Amino acid sequence: MYFKKISILVFALTFLSFGLPKNIQKKVDKEIKSAFEIENFSFESKTITSEIVSTLPSVFGKDNFFSIKNNNKLLGYAYVSKAPSKTDEFDYLVLLDANLIVKKAKILVYREDYGGEIGSKRWLKQFIGKTKTDELRYNDTVVAISGATISVRAMTTAMNDLLQSLKILNEKGIL
Repeated sequence: MYFKKISILVFALTFLSFGLPKNIQKKVDKEIKSAFEIENFSFESKTITSEIVSTLPSVFGKDNFFSIKNNNKLLGYAYVSKAPSKTDEFDYLVLLDANLIVKKAKILVYREDYGGEIGSKRWLKQFIGKTKTDELRYNDTVVAISGATISVRAMTTAMNDLLQSLKILNEKGIL
């Protein structure tokens, strides 16, 4: 009886604790279809060992880095994470091609009254084409936005951390 309860609990936790929340997954799917110009794709969590994760500037958990494939061909990767804003956090997505070049950056959920301008396509476009060798600098290579200073700095830091993490993962032969 005890073993059966444990098995049911493990099974439930396995299926309930993995994957993105439904509202986020829906937005991510839409962005993947648009950026890669495809309708059908597989979206699989890419696990990185905790030993490697501890050396990376970005957070890589079990449910925020994914490979995107079409007919078993790697199209690229999706990275979903959070960055701090003034009093809360915002969720963002970065889509990368198979060569780890940024295809798209998107603010998925912004929870503040001010600073939401970082979600504009025009502002986010400046990240497209960035690679693991690029270094972004606030108010230099990244345009400042009046009223969104904290969020702009947070997104700049998040992108720098991700690009640096991709460089490390690539050098270690993981990507």
